[in-house]
Amino acid sequence: MSRSRRDPGTLPALAPTGLRIVALGGLGEIGRNMTVFEHAGKLLIVDCGVLFPEEHQPGIDVILPDFTSIRDRLDDVVAVVLTHGHEDHIGGVPYLLRERRDIPVIGSKLTLAFIEAKLKEHKITPVTEQVAEGDELRLGPFDLEFLAVNHSIPDALAVAIRTAAGLVLHTGDFKMDQFPLDQRITDLRGFARLGEEGVDLFLTDSTNADVPGFTTSEGELTPAIDTVFRTAPKRVIVSSFASHVHRIQQVLDAAHQHGRKVAFVGRSMVRNMGIARDLGYLRVPKGLVVDMKVLEKLPADQVCLICTGSQGEPMAALSRMANRDHVIRISEGDTVLLASSLIPGNENAIYRIINEFTKIGANVVHKGNAKVHVSGHASAGELVYCYNLVKPRNVMPVHGEWRHLRANADLAIRTGVHPNGVVIAEDGSVVDLVDGRVSITGKVPAGNVYVDGSTVGGATEASLKDRRTLAEEGVITVVAIVDANTGQLVEAPDFLARGFVHEAESFDAAVPLIERELARAAADGVKDATQLEQLIAKAVSNWANRSHRRTPMIIPVVIDA
Repeated sequence: MSRSRRDPGTLPALAPTGLRIVALGGLGEIGRNMTVFEHAGKLLIVDCGVLFPEEHQPGIDVILPDFTSIRDRLDDVVAVVLTHGHEDHIGGVPYLLRERRDIPVIGSKLTLAFIEAKLKEHKITPVTEQVAEGDELRLGPFDLEFLAVNHSIPDALAVAIRTAAGLVLHTGDFKMDQFPLDQRITDLRGFARLGEEGVDLFLTDSTNADVPGFTTSEGELTPAIDTVFRTAPKRVIVSSFASHVHRIQQVLDAAHQHGRKVAFVGRSMVRNMGIARDLGYLRVPKGLVVDMKVLEKLPADQVCLICTGSQGEPMAALSRMANRDHVIRISEGDTVLLASSLIPGNENAIYRIINEFTKIGANVVHKGNAKVHVSGHASAGELVYCYNLVKPRNVMPVHGEWRHLRANADLAIRTGVHPNGVVIAEDGSVVDLVDGRVSITGKVPAGNVYVDGSTVGGATEASLKDRRTLAEEGVITVVAIVDANTGQLVEAPDFLARGFVHEAESFDAAVPLIERELARAAADGVKDATQLEQLIAKAVSNWANRSHRRTPMIIPVVIDA
């Protein structure tokens, strides 16, 4: 089994008949999915998604893949192929198209509708081409074939990529629900046909590779959702992903059956469900969905709200309701239904919301206490089934944290794939397929690119560390007037503290330390204000650490007398 080499270096030239695969996101993480295929001097990108920030990344909106390795080669990109319409697969497209706006975007009807609406907000009109299962498309040296796969969003596709280097099958996100709500099952006959042709590299969804058995069918959630609507004494507030059309359909059906009117809350929810309804993917009974003003006049037991924020996102509707700063106020007796999974890293934010609603007196129904969500990803049994069906020569697990990638790799080996043909890569790993053999040949930059408001890439790990320090330790500003000739303080420095707990006279003990550092600087002939500020910052930081066991941010200001 091959593992990623961590040391970046000069990349070897790709063999003329070889295929290079570089994942710029999605390996070792849930999100930011983006894979670049290179052959015959051209690049094909599959997916371009975002990763949502965790609590230790304050102020960040989303996290993008790093485009550095392809920035000088954007003219070589023949297209971006989108497997489905989830944010972790399409959210980065607007930022990629900012750098070259005419890159063709390929996807299914619903996927393109979602990305076109998103691009409209960025004032970008894309070049698109719609495809469906069974379609074939030639893009430069890449021959593509699209296959239907079942996922937690309609119109998901797997893509087979044929080149002179061999045949690659990329599953995208998928599962094998035999009773899907839209009657659209994963094309296992197509998988088997490609297996007979000979799949040289199989890129497989790893998210549930460590979960035994088969993923539960979406249809099995209907009784639990129905119970919520049948027994809720007052309003029902449902939170889900803004793109989870199947789950919203189940909620709409239950609301209609039990005589509740529905309103959508949250910009992305309103937009996406409007698109899904207009395209026929969401069936909405006449008169069921109403305006919020109409809903406010109805009795509580006839009300259902469907909102965003299922992952505890700070600015989403659900979090704002929990914080009591939303126009919709949750009250005692309301029922909050979290119809979504727990994405790793979001647990604390979600449990905080659950606790806040419980404190208010609401009944919170979630995956932990009711069968109200199933995963959209294949479990171990389904992955094994696919390996036995496809019989790939080489395997590269994708879309998952390290434990998921390793579990998926182990499954591949157990089904007969030679260990040397299973590669566990990480973001930025360069994987070459040459003469039917796969190997890791190098590494390219693939760090986090932070979107902070309207700024892309401006926030760094260093600036995030400063934000965490400000939030956790506070800040002390020290204003010192220093005699330019003697290097001594003209008067006692002023200390301005925010978020740093201290007594009024606490800073008196820091003054001698500052004086000592200034005296040493004068003896050494140091007069530069910037250097003096650094010395003062060091003295005050050491004092705060020893006296208060805190490491606040120190902002020194030296004024020449």
